[in-house]
Amino acid sequence: MTAEASAVREAPSLSAPLVGVDLRSLVGGMSGVGFFTLAMLRQLAGREHVRCLGMAHRPVVVNAQEELARIGVEVDTADAPLGLLWQQFSLPRRIESREIDIFWSPLFTLPPRLEVPGVVTVHDLTPVLMPETHQLKVRLTILPFLDSTLRRASRVLADSRSTADDLRKQFPESSGKLEVVYPGVDPEFVPGTEEEIEATRAEIGCPEGFVFFASTFEPRKNLPLLLDAWEALRHEDASTPPLVLAGPEGWRSRSLMRRVRRLESSGIIHLGAMQRDRLVRLFQAARVFVLPSLYEGFGLPAAEAMACGIPTIAADTSSLPEVVGDGGLLVDPQDAGQLADVIRKVLNEPAFALEVSESGLQHISRFEWSKSACQMEEIFSILSP
Repeated sequence: MTAEASAVREAPSLSAPLVGVDLRSLVGGMSGVGFFTLAMLRQLAGREHVRCLGMAHRPVVVNAQEELARIGVEVDTADAPLGLLWQQFSLPRRIESREIDIFWSPLFTLPPRLEVPGVVTVHDLTPVLMPETHQLKVRLTILPFLDSTLRRASRVLADSRSTADDLRKQFPESSGKLEVVYPGVDPEFVPGTEEEIEATRAEIGCPEGFVFFASTFEPRKNLPLLLDAWEALRHEDASTPPLVLAGPEGWRSRSLMRRVRRLESSGIIHLGAMQRDRLVRLFQAARVFVLPSLYEGFGLPAAEAMACGIPTIAADTSSLPEVVGDGGLLVDPQDAGQLADVIRKVLNEPAFALEVSESGLQHISRFEWSKSACQMEEIFSILSP
């Protein structure tokens, strides 16, 4: 939505249901769920048939607070040290006192005592299916509460059909209230101009481009497979473009980081976590993007890469075939040789790379935040008293 359109859109009707929104993911830092929540609220704010009230146990991060104020979303802030305890014990009383009509948690769990319809978004089931890939803190804040949340929820929203299928298998009682609401791709993820691409490549010392990976360094992202494939290509041909890695160090990444540091002299560039605008520029400047994850609830980085017009390679597991579709290339997440072959083909055959890029741009149009918000508004309208 343009700034002009945003400025003239109508305020929601006072008779529209008031939806309380759990903003724990915006406290202390911006996680992936935090970006998801903020993007959805941008689209929901000002819609005729829904009003939103953010609710958090502590003040949200400054940039999120400024954005919420800009779009007219009030934030009800408590003073509680632990978000889970606040949600489980204090929030129900606050929901009642603020006369909330519907409560939406984009962060897996709902309060135990909820006198209004509850909607919960489950982004993936890795805490259940792959608990070893999460810190104990994450497991303790989700697993003991997930089953009861899914039983109490009026609607259970999944980011993909793959995650919805996992929910049906693991929690059959959720089947009748499941709905897939795809995330959108933020509007800044668009193809870069030739000048922008050249400038970004020059900035990081990759004038001929680079192979790109962007995500948190954690076991289920399967980064060692990409390192194996890239090393094989580099050994075969020393002119293979550098591998650029962007993202913060995550759970159980110590040995992986030691390997990355050893390979820096061979052409790997580790940039770490970065600001959103620089991340967009890196996507735009890459020659190929690779996401070899073992499991993704949606796989947003792959969607962002396609939106930037970059040939995208992803694992053929979980939601990634659904997200990438015929707009990218799929590989076995256990086969480094196959991944190396596909990367080589993209790098060495410009016509093929262009075809993949154009297919990705066409495919990615299905993932728009405005479509997601329309679904959410309809769900809230159906549940409203």
